[in-house]
Amino acid sequence: MPAREAVLRCGTWRDLAVDGCLRRRYFGQEEGVSLAQIFDDMDAFADAIAPMQALIGLDLGTETIGLAVSDAYLSIATPLETVRRKKFGIDAKAVLAVMEARAIGGLVLGLPRNMDGSEGPRAQSTRAFARNFAALTSVPIVFWDERLSTVAAERALLEADTTRKRRAEVIDHVAAGYILQGALDRISHIRQARNQPGL
Repeated sequence: MPAREAVLRCGTWRDLAVDGCLRRRYFGQEEGVSLAQIFDDMDAFADAIAPMQALIGLDLGTETIGLAVSDAYLSIATPLETVRRKKFGIDAKAVLAVMEARAIGGLVLGLPRNMDGSEGPRAQSTRAFARNFAALTSVPIVFWDERLSTVAAERALLEADTTRKRRAEVIDHVAAGYILQGALDRISHIRQARNQPGL
């Protein structure tokens, strides 16, 4: 299957047929520019992440960014903090500071699809954030379907009898924890299936 390319401002998206699977990756045009690879496919992302490095999960809102981090064994996601959004450069600097402090090896970005699976303006905005962020880091980035993550986070906080004020303060990074945990569980499943090919 031939690769299909769409030229962007900073580089090129390529839909590549790899091992019979369609995988989308972002490549920079300029030689020597280290851009992160962006994946829609969790299998390819699992191959790209370095061993024994934690992941960070982001829940991008219009006013805030929820952050969660994993352990180095990629088993547990922990909600970390919520960053108030200002403009891209300031937001990216805050996320990069956390990534550097925690030796992050990959980024999981919640993709807000519509309930029918289609992508609307919020999903397009998330993809644009990923493209811009990829120019600032070399760690791989993957999108993870975040439908209902905020609902699940809200339910968990209600069950914990959290006050409305406290829920508003923590909902975004708790949602980021749900996003990241979903991705960690998928990576674990992929690796287990590879170690037990007969199952």
